Amino acid sequence: MTNVTAKPPTKLDKLEKLLIRNNGASVEEMMKATGWQQHSVRGAMAGALKKKRGLVITSEKHDGVRRYNASAPA
Repeated sequence: MTNVTAKPPTKLDKLEKLLIRNNGASVEEMMKATGWQQHSVRGAMAGALKKKRGLVITSEKHDGVRRYNASAPA
């Protein structure tokens, strides 16, 4: 019998999941999901997700709201 315990998703995992959705995520949505402040969300995208995990993060502004998307590098 194996005793496998799954680790709960980290806040970075939650951010990544939000960013890889088809419509991406706004900073407000990421703040609500993680409980982080705006500068922490932006720092996590630039540092942990872009540099460490190697995601390509892009953004577009629609109706005055900037939405971010992430994808794996080509």
